[in-house]
Amino acid sequence: MGVRPGYKKTDVGVLPMQWETPRVGEICGCIVPGRNKPQLFDGDIPWITMPDLEDGKPVTGSRLGFCISRSEAKAVGSKVVPPGSVLMSCAGELGIVALTQNEIVVNQQLHVFLPSERVDAKFLLNALAYQKDRITSLGTKTAVPYLNKGSCNSIPVPLPPFHEQRAIAEALSDVDALLGALDRLIAKKRDLKQAAMQQLLTGQTRLPGFHGDWEVRRLGEVASLSKGTQLRSSELDQSGVFAHLNGGITASGYTNKSNTPANTIAISEGGNSCGFVQFMREPYWCGGHCYSVIPDEIDNRFLYHALKGQQSAIMALRVGSGLPNVQKSALLDFDVNYPVDPNEQRAIAAALGEMYSELEKLEQRHDKTRALKQAMMQELLTGKTRLV
Repeated sequence: MGVRPGYKKTDVGVLPMQWETPRVGEICGCIVPGRNKPQLFDGDIPWITMPDLEDGKPVTGSRLGFCISRSEAKAVGSKVVPPGSVLMSCAGELGIVALTQNEIVVNQQLHVFLPSERVDAKFLLNALAYQKDRITSLGTKTAVPYLNKGSCNSIPVPLPPFHEQRAIAEALSDVDALLGALDRLIAKKRDLKQAAMQQLLTGQTRLPGFHGDWEVRRLGEVASLSKGTQLRSSELDQSGVFAHLNGGITASGYTNKSNTPANTIAISEGGNSCGFVQFMREPYWCGGHCYSVIPDEIDNRFLYHALKGQQSAIMALRVGSGLPNVQKSALLDFDVNYPVDPNEQRAIAAALGEMYSELEKLEQRHDKTRALKQAMMQELLTGKTRLV
């Protein structure tokens, strides 16, 4: 396929003719962190390590509150990183990028790019984020992948004229601002949901019109547990219509048959996620490492919320070291606190269900917005769509 007029083939794909493709080391200085770890954390300059980075988000401080002094930074051979620098992870998960907003000091898991007058820092941040797969491929093929200074500086960057860089960065920043607002709203809704669960599922707060007694009974007294049946690999089909739950948080595969009806509570029996509780709205196949919970004298959806609210305690029932699991007997002995009045059970389930639904819609909106940003990056960072 030919290249359309006004465009050219480059190391980073087809780009407009007037765009350059320098190596990042040609348009940025860099800071190589010192090899020694500080001994004194008694200063006011944040000590940043890889866990402090969130892809594309500003870096302001250490999550653990680690700060050092200028003299301590000098003692360990680390230079102070100025605001407006671009950080990139170069050990473990490669290519996580972030922008500094204040002075920091970094450890040797991070590489620091100091943008020159040729490149806008926010544009560079996005140009590197867009090439994360390429950056990952440059790493050493060792147990802990690593990028040395030469590899970091060898990454090619699509570079439009500076005024176009600014326009692209501003457009992508607008989407980042929307994502940030959604992140904060989702976090707030999660906190509200958690508080509501704590209050409503313990009877500390009662919904209007309800004053009856609550009881604490074993799960085995109000429901039965059914362990699933293992499917052979030949019975799985990735185009199948039914999820195959077999331990874990998500489906381990799909199949064209089901053994459990819709609107059933499922609890992971084995693996690192044993004890995870979920509500299956559609029929599914319950595998050999999964339990289905069948309520007897308690509302199904209330029981789901009651168990979900105690998920950490259920997960703590795990036994075994190689392949941990939650024993059926331990689950049947697990205490469930519930109102005797079935109308109150249903009212609580409805209130919490509405919160879950609102949160789910926000998370879906967040996912769509993130996908939109990815599509925008594809268009803007290759010059397919021009803003100026």
